[in-house]
Parts: sequence; C-alpha cells; structure tokens
Amino acid sequence: MTPTRRSFLGTAALAGVLPALRPGLAKQPADPLPAWNDCPSKRAILDFVAKTTTEGGPDFVKPYDRVAVFDNDGTLWPEQPWPFEGVFAADRVRAMAAAEHPEWKTTQPFKDIIDGNVKGLIDQGLPAVIKLVAVTHTGMTTAQFDKTVRDWIATARHPRFDRPYTDLAYKPMLEVLAFLRANGYKTFIVSGGGAEFMRVWADKVYGIPPEQVVGTMFKMEYQLKGDRPDLCILPEVMLVDDKGGKPVGIEQVMGRRPVMCFGNSDGDLQMLQWTTIGRKPSFGLIVHHTDAVREWAYDKETHSSGKLVEALKQAPERGWTVVDMKADWKQVFTFKE
Repeated sequence: MTPTRRSFLGTAALAGVLPALRPGLAKQPADPLPAWNDCPSKRAILDFVAKTTTEGGPDFVKPYDRVAVFDNDGTLWPEQPWPFEGVFAADRVRAMAAAEHPEWKTTQPFKDIIDGNVKGLIDQGLPAVIKLVAVTHTGMTTAQFDKTVRDWIATARHPRFDRPYTDLAYKPMLEVLAFLRANGYKTFIVSGGGAEFMRVWADKVYGIPPEQVVGTMFKMEYQLKGDRPDLCILPEVMLVDDKGGKPVGIEQVMGRRPVMCFGNSDGDLQMLQWTTIGRKPSFGLIVHHTDAVREWAYDKETHSSGKLVEALKQAPERGWTVVDMKADWKQVFTFKE
C-alpha cells in the first residue's frame, strides 16, 4: 500500500544535525531519510533543512516562507515509457474511438496514440499533444472529470511493474516530502501535467492537498442548471505549466518564490532558476535517472519525455544538487523491488 502523509509525519530531523527539537514536535527518528544511502545529495537536503529551521542562525527561514516545489513526472514518480497522464489520455482516446469516433483510428494525432506509436506522437509536436489532452480532459464538468480519473486510477496498471500507477511513487521522495513538512515546509507540486488530473490523487499519494497543486490548466465556465452549480472545463488552454510557464504558474497560484525546488528535466530548468538565482538561502535538486535495472537510465536520450541536458549542465555553476538514482537510493519504490 502506498504510504500516506500521516504514515510519514514525525520523520523530521537527523539526530545531531538539528541542534534541538523545537517545542511541540514529537521525538524524531535517527534517520528521516532511510531509503537514501549516505551520500552528498542526502546530506545536502538534511543540512539545508537544518540551517533554515535553526532560529537565530544566519540562514533561518520563517515558517511562513518555507515553501518547496516539486515537479511530478520523473521527480516524484516515473515518466517512462510514457508519462502516466499520457497513458490515461491514450486509454480515453481508445475508448472514445470505439464508442463514438471510429474515424480517429485513421486520423492524426489520434491514430498514433491508438496504435501506441509514442515516437510518432512526439514527432507531431506540442499542438498534437494539446489536442489529445483537450478531447480527453475537457467538455465535461469538473465532477465528471474527477470521476473519470478516479475510475482509471482504480483499474489501470503500469505495463512494466504490473502495479497500480499510484503504487509507483518514489520512496526516497516521499520521505523528503514528509521530512520537509515535519520541519514546517509547505510542499507544492508544480508540473507540466494537468492540475485537475493530479488533484484527484495527489493528497492520497503524496500528502499534497488539491490547493497545493500547480499544473497545466484549461479555462472553466460556471453553470447553474436548476439548483445544481457546475464548473465546465473548456477546450481552451489557460496555462501550459512547463519550462517558462512554471515560474508563471508559481506566481499566479502561490504569489511568492519558493525556497526549495526539486525537478528532473530541462522542463524544470526555469523553475530551478526562479527558485535559486540571486537568492540565499535557496536549494535546487535534480533527480538524475541512472538506474536501468530498478527504473530507467536516461538524460539526453529518453523514451518519451524528461530530457535532461541544459539543467544538468548548469547544475555545478548554480550549486544545484544532482541525485544519482542508482548510487544514492537504497530503494526506489515502496514495494519490494
């Protein structure tokens, strides 16, 4: 079973790293990040949290300002061989083609996704992806979409691991989320994925409530039918929360810059820059996928998404921490691998 926020509360401070427990906190375990090996990336997380939560220290950050943002796909769970929301969209397209739109079987961009031709879909570019997302995510109320996602999450299984997608959160990152919250940090998802898609399950999987999810958003329209109020999702993009759109989404939804940022690809580059450049204290971290046995190994060459070139190049000069998944993580998932 996927751990929840409550199962992790209380995992806060490494013994000897924090000078003292703050009043009101329960006794902390010796190691709040047990799925991590003793490595520079683990120590960087622990040290940054220690110095930003030590009252009177030069890097102390007031609780109100303790904000950490996390990309989702490839940072909190896998994005290979295709981002999970892409699998959801593909399943929806196939179902809609069978029931209502047989012409999609021979019409692009639908044909590639029905045939499972990931490369062909990628070659069609962002407009094709947006069109697919529009037909599978819009034209319905938020309540209808919520049910559609819940029904899919309840039955869909990952093709490689043969487990529900919600079982595939990275255990080391779940520990980081809980560790930060136990030390007064508020954790947000800032993802290129659809905000409404993630809000359905993010609290259960990550302990991140709907109001702390920032993602790609479609416009909505309020409707009142009799005595039933609804919000209808319109097929018009309001924000593409990727690359330069991530700092925009952060400002529009949160209204302040984060202190910590966690990503894994060039899609997170601008968010990392926005969090860290010209600001102290600040912290940036990149999850580098180097484990082809337990997960996948990729950076500049990837199956579908998650290309990592420029952010990895900038990491040393920006002072960003780079996680070597193969070397740094004792365990990748919550289940036995």
